[in-house]
Amino acid sequence: MAQPIRPPRRPAVAPGGVDRIVEGPKPKHAQLREILRRMADEELPPGAAIPSERELAERFGVSRLTVREAVGQLVADGVLTRVRGRGTFIARQRLDQQPYLMSFTEDMRRRGLTPTTELLRSGEEVPPPATAAALGLAPGEPAYRVERLRRADGAPLAVERGWFHPRMLPGLLDADLTGSLYALLAERYRVHLDDGRQTVWAEAAKSDTARLLGVPCGSPLLVFHRATSAKGQPVEQMTSWFRGDRYQLTMQLDRNVPGSGPEVPP
Repeated sequence: MAQPIRPPRRPAVAPGGVDRIVEGPKPKHAQLREILRRMADEELPPGAAIPSERELAERFGVSRLTVREAVGQLVADGVLTRVRGRGTFIARQRLDQQPYLMSFTEDMRRRGLTPTTELLRSGEEVPPPATAAALGLAPGEPAYRVERLRRADGAPLAVERGWFHPRMLPGLLDADLTGSLYALLAERYRVHLDDGRQTVWAEAAKSDTARLLGVPCGSPLLVFHRATSAKGQPVEQMTSWFRGDRYQLTMQLDRNVPGSGPEVPP
């Protein structure tokens, strides 16, 4: 499909020094932050490197401390991202995660991205007591354990570590686990997940997860812990670690608290 014709981008630093740092009431780091933000919005594509601290300090005639403060604020705002040992880059747009019961494969395809999955580990093991209780298993009864790395357009986005009810899904480990598990459950077992409960929290990436996701150890991650069922029967307990620089969560909020009755006007 033909791409729309867009007007040429204005250079981040225009000829003749139109974008320059001047003495005045606005702090120099704030002026530089605006210039770098325009660079991210109008000049450089996501994933591109920005000039080094030394280069920016020389170009705009400011101290490296001023550069560091401006860049640090843009990193905090999610406009830029730092990669240890490599430099600072224009941040890629975050994928907006909606609180729907949807598979990763379906979600990525809906966004026009190509999902791929690498099976890291699978086996039959006795789960922790909390997981066994969530799946309705007897003490000491084994469950299916599956760990996978999920990618979109080749970029690693999430690590999944989950447990599945073996009596609901006999022979699951013999199936191809590199596609959509939700589609597999529906097509092979006629199990359609229709209910779930999910908890989300932030966590710093531990070494093994950071390595799989290609991010520095300690990078921010969004963790989704989900238990799902079909017709009231527990099927899955899954924990997914998503890259914090690529994901955000959006929720519809309501002032009414469940069970609180009608809202009383102030």
